[in-house]
Amino acid sequence: MQQETRLHQCIICGNVKENGIHIVTEFICDGCESEMVQTDVKDAKYPFFVHQLKQIWVDHY
Repeated sequence: MQQETRLHQCIICGNVKENGIHIVTEFICDGCESEMVQTDVKDAKYPFFVHQLKQIWVDHY
C-alpha cells in the first residue's frame, strides 16, 4: 500500500512542507517548530513568532 504525501503551507515561514504539526487548522513545519522552541524571549525573532501564532486564534475564533 502506497502512502500519500501531503504537503501543507507553514504559517510561520510560508514554505510548503510535508512534515510538521497541526494546531487547530494551521500547520507549522518541523524546522519552524524547532526554531521556535529554541528561541529565547529576548531574541529579535521572538515577537515575530508570537505574532504568527496569534493568527491561529484570530483567524479561527
